[in-house]
Amino acid sequence: MEKTIPNCLGPQLTQSQPNWTVPKGAWDTHFHVLGPQTQFPYAQARKYTPPDAPLEVCFEMHNALGIERGFVVHANTYGFDNSVDLDAVARSGGRYLAVVRLDNSATSDGCRALHHAGARGVRFAFNPKHGGILNLDVFNHVLRCIDGLGWFIELHFDGAALPDLRPWIESIPAPVVIDHFGRVDPALGLDQEPFRALAALARRDNVWIKISGADRLSPRGYPYHDVVPFARELVHIAADRLLWGSDWPHTGYFDPLRVPDVSQLLNALVKFVPEQQVRDAILVDNPRRLIGHDL
Repeated sequence: MEKTIPNCLGPQLTQSQPNWTVPKGAWDTHFHVLGPQTQFPYAQARKYTPPDAPLEVCFEMHNALGIERGFVVHANTYGFDNSVDLDAVARSGGRYLAVVRLDNSATSDGCRALHHAGARGVRFAFNPKHGGILNLDVFNHVLRCIDGLGWFIELHFDGAALPDLRPWIESIPAPVVIDHFGRVDPALGLDQEPFRALAALARRDNVWIKISGADRLSPRGYPYHDVVPFARELVHIAADRLLWGSDWPHTGYFDPLRVPDVSQLLNALVKFVPEQQVRDAILVDNPRRLIGHDL
């Protein structure tokens, strides 16, 4: 009997405004573009089926919030097909860059072509809760293919694995971006071994951390008070290598009460980073330094 793939929820239909104004040149370093499925069909092997969240709706969201730049991060819903991400970059008028997903079919020439099309990073999502597995042979092959392009390596994993992953992450000879606070569990406190490993990685000059996905970490929900101590500790350690992302359109939710409003996530950022100058740098300066030049 064929397994039924559940339909998850889409983003909130109404967009409120945050209670502060984001700075000029602000980046959203983590969002996904989905569909339309008639043009960009999902992979058959997927955990759930999100509704379309096409580029035009993404533009509306960013325009309403005053966000000017961003990284279109590849969604696992598409398997290894980066077409929707590259299409979004091509139609963004220079506004967006892409973080792609690659497998052992990658080639150096192909990666150079992706670079010219706007790719600046490659994502390895191996959180077992989402069906992901880290294949080091594939990782090392891709690393060789992107050599010399200046790309960053983006990692998404289960926070409990951080202590074991730390030596491997420290050995990666490229900028490393860790998604969603390293997916640590706020209930375990700052002294938990996974967060100690994350803090140690944050002290390394080539490691960047996205203070994104608070809604996925916090069982309490908005305003994510339980995530604040982790954010502030990371600000203390590595404010110049933190990034913010909305994670729009918030795939994988089945409870409408859990789906965040991006404005809420921006309001939470003020709690995470009270100092405006530091917050502005996270939104504007840090993403530009990550890719090595001003845009």
